[in-house]
Amino acid sequence: MDDPPTDPAEAAARALRGGGLVLMPTETVYGLAGDAADARAVAAVYEAKGRPSFNPLIAHVADVGMARRIARFDARAEALAARFWPGPLTLVLPVADPAAVCDLARAGLDTVAVRAPAHPLAHALIAAFGGPVVAPSANRSGRPSPTSLADALEETGAFVQAALDGGPCAVGLESTVVGLLDEARLLRPGAVTRAQIEAVIGPLAEAADDARRSPGRLTPDAPVRLDATAPQPGEAWLSFGPAGAGPWNLSPTGDLAEAAANLFAYLRAADRTSPAGIAVAPIPHEGLGEAINDRLKRAAGFVG
Repeated sequence: MDDPPTDPAEAAARALRGGGLVLMPTETVYGLAGDAADARAVAAVYEAKGRPSFNPLIAHVADVGMARRIARFDARAEALAARFWPGPLTLVLPVADPAAVCDLARAGLDTVAVRAPAHPLAHALIAAFGGPVVAPSANRSGRPSPTSLADALEETGAFVQAALDGGPCAVGLESTVVGLLDEARLLRPGAVTRAQIEAVIGPLAEAADDARRSPGRLTPDAPVRLDATAPQPGEAWLSFGPAGAGPWNLSPTGDLAEAAANLFAYLRAADRTSPAGIAVAPIPHEGLGEAINDRLKRAAGFVG
């Protein structure tokens, strides 16, 4: 057996490689970090936070080189990264490597939100891990974001395998989010101001309706029918639980974390078969089931 690493960042990186979660300091707030490529780890982040819906999570990178491997940079993105990274600015860009930031982290979208945090311990952890990590604020959903390790431990410490103490956060305000998919849009105000961004790339358009919640939506071409007991002729079937059948059983064991990890990939795979519709078995509403049902309703066109 390998000796345990003595470097805190390497020890935390080892926890990430094992699918665990880590409390990670950034210059903005403490984050609850997990491997961005591992859907089960991302599901664990949602579960720990008790998030009500699967909104896209920010992929944190060590540097712009790592960012370019997961996102497609244009001249505006290059200019903003050169000016504000590392720092509290998140860019929403077309995804370049969907496997590096899993479907669940991207909420099934073909875009990715990415930033390079300035905190040296965050940089050390991501560099030691060697890939992007999701790291939403380490509070339980609806509670204030923690700006000290003590507060982060109180909120979600029971769910982590490692914690890095980086002292009080210098900024204490979430990162600014800018979408660069068509016009440059300010999706979330934050520590980097509108004026600072406009000085680099020119005027920012106003966020479109719903943009602060999500930079896009997953909407299958086929109509989605929820709480189905069985597929109708021509429908693809997303089943759930031990009695489920077909190639797309979200979780044969009834594990909601597994169902969350499979949700977007299975919806997309079913839609690729050009079915008359997609029938989805009932999913329990407790825990992660609330978020799964919320996203399924959006796919079915009920909300959003």
